[in-house]
Amino acid sequence: MPGTDRPGRIVVVGASLAGLRAAEALRDNGFTGELTLVGEEDRPPYDRPPLSKAVLLGRVRAADVTLPARRAVDARWRLGVRAEGVDLTHRTVLLAGGERLPYDRLLIATGTRARPWPHPGEAALHGVLALRTAADAALLSGLLDAGPRRVLVIGAGFTGSEIASACRGRGLDVTVVERGPAPLVGALGGTLGAFAAALQRAHGVDLRCGVTVTSLQGRDGRLVGAELSDGGRIEADVAVVCLGAVRNTEWLDGSGLAAGPRGLACDAGCRAFDMYGIVTDDVFVAGDVARFPHPLFEYQLLSLEHWGNAVAQAEVAAHNMISEGPRRRPHLAVPAFWSSQFGLNIKSVGVPTFSDRVVIAQGSPAERRLVAVYGYRGRVTAAVSVNRAKSLEYYERLIESAAPFPPDPATTDRTVAPTPVPSDVPDPRQLSHGPTVALTGHLPDRRGLALVRRES
Repeated sequence: MPGTDRPGRIVVVGASLAGLRAAEALRDNGFTGELTLVGEEDRPPYDRPPLSKAVLLGRVRAADVTLPARRAVDARWRLGVRAEGVDLTHRTVLLAGGERLPYDRLLIATGTRARPWPHPGEAALHGVLALRTAADAALLSGLLDAGPRRVLVIGAGFTGSEIASACRGRGLDVTVVERGPAPLVGALGGTLGAFAAALQRAHGVDLRCGVTVTSLQGRDGRLVGAELSDGGRIEADVAVVCLGAVRNTEWLDGSGLAAGPRGLACDAGCRAFDMYGIVTDDVFVAGDVARFPHPLFEYQLLSLEHWGNAVAQAEVAAHNMISEGPRRRPHLAVPAFWSSQFGLNIKSVGVPTFSDRVVIAQGSPAERRLVAVYGYRGRVTAAVSVNRAKSLEYYERLIESAAPFPPDPATTDRTVAPTPVPSDVPDPRQLSHGPTVALTGHLPDRRGLALVRRES
């Protein structure tokens, strides 16, 4: 049995997908020591992707969304408890209420939370909410059941677009307001962003791009509408704030770890860095809260809000937590995600935002069935399929082998090589919804600083 060379006590902070899968992997790899999972929510781990899809469509109750366990983890569960700090010197986790949990190795898997509406008074209006937790989904589903006159969705990333899709699926009027030029443009670039805009409008969404919501209007404590930056006004009973995610790192302030708004930085083996950039050997990180280097993307630090990444990274972290030196392995999985909206299945491999060109290699937007392949500096870096997922395994191999971009026409369904166009991935600061993939690092051809010589 592999990896039993580091016994002792392990504490996992974050009892959602990454935390659960890490705990299971620890036991699978032969860890027999004391295992404790700490989670802020008071319910066992559950699956989040259905919250913006099946739950809002009324096909399943939020309370019934579960995350199947792969095996018993024989752990001490501390649910409904917030972690408030880490003492690296004494190897303890500080819990709300003052209790200290000792550990020999610590896994941080605290994930993200929904970015709130920035005006607390407006955010407190009845009918204004975000969607991240099962409780959020239950509340929003109830509001939709009541048949609102109109739903306002602020931000057209994946969550916002899936909510708009669910609203139209219920026959509800919905307006989507996005500061960027198109829905999904921050994740998929301009070509598929234009496709997504046409798709939403074809399904009856009142899509407003290039504008922002300047204020939410209330009466008697209830939402009645919103003012827009172009002078327009929308009447709405429900507003769903989809401004992206905030990584849960504030509890690490002052800990000495390299944690900040973009996540907790780590090496390819999931070992967290301290504030000096020195890798620790007893603190690990996995899931949405992690920033990790990936050789396929020039070792820039990736922050991914992907279900599959949380699972794969948790398994690598668990293996390395109980393995010594050369037995450890890197987290090198190719990023992948999926979304269902407006009757279409969208899947991706690689990092579409790590691109400068894109080409429709198979199918077409008119068919609503296509594969878009992304390239950067002449090699394939990502592929996105719409109702054509069977091809993605092939493109994943191209990404892993740094195959030339654009792909040879013999590998597409074209007789003539399609013409690549700029991928038009905007600066995330131009978007309402924030990126689901954040690349942060140094590119050798971009100077991040300038030397200024002081005159003597």
